[in-house]
Amino acid sequence: MAEVEQGRKQSEEFTDESEEEDSEEEPKLKYERLSNGVTEILQKDAASCMTVHDKFLALGTHFGKVFLLDIQGNVTQKFEISSVKINQISLDESGEHVGICSEDGKVQVFGLYTREGFHENFDCPIKVVALHPQFTRSNYKQFVTGGNKLLLYERNWLNRWKMSVLHEGEGSITNIQWRANLIAWANNVGVKIYDIGTKQRITNVLRDNVSLRPDMYPCSLCWKNNSTLIVGWGTSIKICVVKERNATEMRDLPSRYVEIVSAFETEFFISGLAPLADQLVTLYFVKENSDQMDEEFRARPRLDIIQPLPETCEEISSDALTVRNFQENECRDYRLEHSEGESLFYIISPKDIVVAKERDQDDHIDWLLEKKKYEEALMAAEISFKNIKRHDVQKIGMAYINHLVEKGDYDSAARKCQKVLGKNMDLWENEVYRFKTIGQLKAISQYLPRGDLRLRPAIYEMILHEFLKTDYEGFATLTREWPGELYNNMAIVQTVSDHLKRDPTNRTLLTTLAELYTYDQRYDRALEIYLRLRHKDVYQLIHKHNLFSSIEDKIVLLMDFDKEKAVDMLLDNEDKLSTDRVVEELADRPELLHVYLHKLFKRDHHKGQKYHERQIGLYAEYDRPNLLPFLRDSTHCPLEKALEICQQRNFVEETVFLLSRMGNCRRALQMIMEELEDVDKAIEFAKEQDDAELWEDLISYSIDKPPFITGLLNNIGTHVDPILLIHRIKEGMEIPNLRDSLVKILHDYNLQILLREGCKKILVADSLSLLQKMHRTQTRGVRVDEENICESCHAAILPSDMAKPFSVVVFHCRHMFHKECLPSSGSIPGVQFCNICSAKKRRPGHGILEIKQ
Repeated sequence: MAEVEQGRKQSEEFTDESEEEDSEEEPKLKYERLSNGVTEILQKDAASCMTVHDKFLALGTHFGKVFLLDIQGNVTQKFEISSVKINQISLDESGEHVGICSEDGKVQVFGLYTREGFHENFDCPIKVVALHPQFTRSNYKQFVTGGNKLLLYERNWLNRWKMSVLHEGEGSITNIQWRANLIAWANNVGVKIYDIGTKQRITNVLRDNVSLRPDMYPCSLCWKNNSTLIVGWGTSIKICVVKERNATEMRDLPSRYVEIVSAFETEFFISGLAPLADQLVTLYFVKENSDQMDEEFRARPRLDIIQPLPETCEEISSDALTVRNFQENECRDYRLEHSEGESLFYIISPKDIVVAKERDQDDHIDWLLEKKKYEEALMAAEISFKNIKRHDVQKIGMAYINHLVEKGDYDSAARKCQKVLGKNMDLWENEVYRFKTIGQLKAISQYLPRGDLRLRPAIYEMILHEFLKTDYEGFATLTREWPGELYNNMAIVQTVSDHLKRDPTNRTLLTTLAELYTYDQRYDRALEIYLRLRHKDVYQLIHKHNLFSSIEDKIVLLMDFDKEKAVDMLLDNEDKLSTDRVVEELADRPELLHVYLHKLFKRDHHKGQKYHERQIGLYAEYDRPNLLPFLRDSTHCPLEKALEICQQRNFVEETVFLLSRMGNCRRALQMIMEELEDVDKAIEFAKEQDDAELWEDLISYSIDKPPFITGLLNNIGTHVDPILLIHRIKEGMEIPNLRDSLVKILHDYNLQILLREGCKKILVADSLSLLQKMHRTQTRGVRVDEENICESCHAAILPSDMAKPFSVVVFHCRHMFHKECLPSSGSIPGVQFCNICSAKKRRPGHGILEIKQ
């Protein structure tokens, strides 16, 4: 069996050892040999030509036979056409008619389903035949043959065949390709294109390398579409585009012309061409010089995919093909045919037919797996899972996991389990046991399912036991991350307790045990451990599970741990732990008791009123800065007790406050002046009390103290007449900054005068504005209509008969009366008052309008 080599893929076919098998570039095509009936045919005969239809294949042989094959190569029909080589087979687009020509000059055109057609014997070999693409339709019964002449045959209305010569005189015609209305053919000189519609020849593309024998290196023609012809001859490729000529340029010229959009040379001889999207598939015949011998030898043919450019090309892929008897073949022995519908490419040689096709997603995944690119293979399978047929996403994933494990990348392998294993519990458990076998349970632990899908509890317990042996921190992390229902909580608690017997002070194990107790709702035990560890979560535990009854005798411990949090918790839950109970527990720790009572007082000045007397001593002992604010804000502390404590500790400011609070302001002022010697504070105190006798005492005490006099001059100007102080200053006494103080007094006086004048102006302006507003309001008219009523008799204010005389009184307060309904004038003659407003003790409204008629 022969081999088909593809430089970067090895499947059923043998690969070329000279190719670089480890190339990282993925091949574009895959190959398989056309077998079944073809194998038997080529064992006895040799292929000379083949034509491809989307539904079947037509193979011609050197012994003059034509075989119709299905796509797998099975023979469906056989025709004995001649005893010599079949040169060409042509099919129309429908696949219902076939044209055949042979080396002995025979030409046959007939229907596959009817034998009626054209049969002719020529006196020269006929190299090519081509049917009109629409030959099935009655008005397109046309075909051309190529020998020494290009002949067109048409069936006329009499059902007879009419022949006409399209071209002759330039040697043998070796290739014809018919597309739509355009016929392209090649002879010894070049390539021509004929428009069957306009019956005009529109171009002549000359052969580049005339040194090559046209019969040994025949021209390859291929239509990419209805207007693009690809020409390959020798080592030259040209891409020709048929375009419509502008009507103004036509004159005697054909209506179409050809533009060569790309022309370039190749490294090897061209045996066939086929389009692939915007690229080209080229079949090369390769001749190489041997290093040992001067003569040339034939190498294997190559199938390349190239990207044409205007003057060159870019190689996309290149595959050497090991076909049968390739050493004996010439360039003319190879042909390349293609099926446009499925992008299939057939490489025909005398003893072998190879099919090349574009690689699908399964092939792409095969290549990735072969190159051990499992990540990319898995991604490709996931993206195209609906299109792949030979692969399974999960199996690819499992192969990837196995690969990672073999590499020793256990963490990545475990991470992939989450994605690959999905909800397959059996696979999960198998992987867990495999990781256990290789000693890598820790790697897979964090990726185990823990949601709706759960494994057996024994699996989770096995992993926890593994962590307990070697990694306490990892064990603690898992117990926090895993829901408690994943495993038997009591069994794990017992195991942790056993470990604590060997290491009773291990903080990590104790914390974990407390968390396990909490999940098991044994909160008392958890609380004991948290308090023992002074753990920050103790307060959250108490709040969350309402453990206040359990901490009554542990208040001191909580306070020692964190005073602020403890006090906030106790005050937030006074309904569960009373103030009296807390005070009782803290009785032996006055510094903690002070913190608690101080915060209680800050929240509510009245709640702990019965402890205010006790708080005086606590503030004096532990928090003097807050003693004075406490004395100011508290209305329940005994002043005598507070005064006694402050005097004992010589707290002057607090004593001054208490004396003033108790009414002994003169003694308080005396203490400020004698003990504090602070004139500003004394003045401030006198201002607060606003007592003339205190000002007198302050002046009397300060009169012989120049610094005090300066302070008084600077500050009493708005409370006491400065003249009284100035008159009492002894002559000749030196007073610091006297001039500045006098200037300040005068400045303050002027400022007071200016303020009074300004206020007077504002008052006058406001009074005038309000007077004008009142005048406008009182002089405004008042609407009186039939909807208004008398406020006394409640009848309509206007009579039903407006012709009769009537009199109405309307007050500024908008109350209306019939004049006869009003009582007589009051004490002021001629002035009437609104009865309603007078009854409400408002300022009376004066009658402003008397309507008479």
